[in-house]
Amino acid sequence: MDERVQRYVDMGVALGVSVGGKIVGAILVWVIGRMIVRGILSMMQRSSALKKLDTTLAHYLESAASVLLNILLVIAVLSVFGVETTTFASLLAAIGIAVGMAWSGLLSNLAAGVFMILLRPFKTGDYVTAGGVTGTVHSIGLFATTLDTPDNVRTIVGNNKIFSDTIQNFSTNPVRRVDCTAQLAHGADHEAAIARLKTHLALIPNVAKTPAPSVEILDFTLAGPVLAVRPFCHTDHYWGVYFATTKIIREELGKMGLPVPSQHVHINQLAAAPPHRAAGSEIHPTA
Repeated sequence: MDERVQRYVDMGVALGVSVGGKIVGAILVWVIGRMIVRGILSMMQRSSALKKLDTTLAHYLESAASVLLNILLVIAVLSVFGVETTTFASLLAAIGIAVGMAWSGLLSNLAAGVFMILLRPFKTGDYVTAGGVTGTVHSIGLFATTLDTPDNVRTIVGNNKIFSDTIQNFSTNPVRRVDCTAQLAHGADHEAAIARLKTHLALIPNVAKTPAPSVEILDFTLAGPVLAVRPFCHTDHYWGVYFATTKIIREELGKMGLPVPSQHVHINQLAAAPPHRAAGSEIHPTA
């Protein structure tokens, strides 16, 4: 009986030593591997060759390298426990197929990210409307693109949603148009108002000289003509020029002493029709 117990004890000790050794080895591999991964990624970030690349492409390569290195590290940890690499590769492929079927959207985001890097509809730092979100492109990842909206909210949008939707890049062209309107009264001198606005719009900082600011009659309302006030500027200065334009409209038109716009409605009242007289009836004067 004692021999059996001793044999089981020896087997347990041997198993514990074996499993414990593998666990310790796996931990060491993980710790050392993570240090190596961080070192490689740090070297990539400091690499002069990578710095020469476009910022968007550099971030994309760093993200791809991080994912690949971490997958290799997981394979190395599992190999410590005796898992064959070929078996793991087959298992990973099977899992990949299953996950791909279940999460086809994830793979479509990956494919869209690759096409976005190749076709370059925008780059890091561009101000765009993509996937229904307007903001500055912070980074383009493997599966999603990160944008900072004008109210300083970081927003992450799937690459497939961006690539399958309309993309507006406000940073591609050197200037963009700023659209404002000015309501005039019916009796206002619109020619004088147009000339005054054009003169002062050209003085706004960061307004482009070519094309020159445009002020024209856009529409008519019950209050009077509506002017389209449209200076041009680079997208980085859009809101500064927009607010300066609205301020000039308010101040300069006020200095001209123009009448205040108000809606006018004319109501014409028709005279009452004479009373209807039946056929054959006569009206006799009273005595």
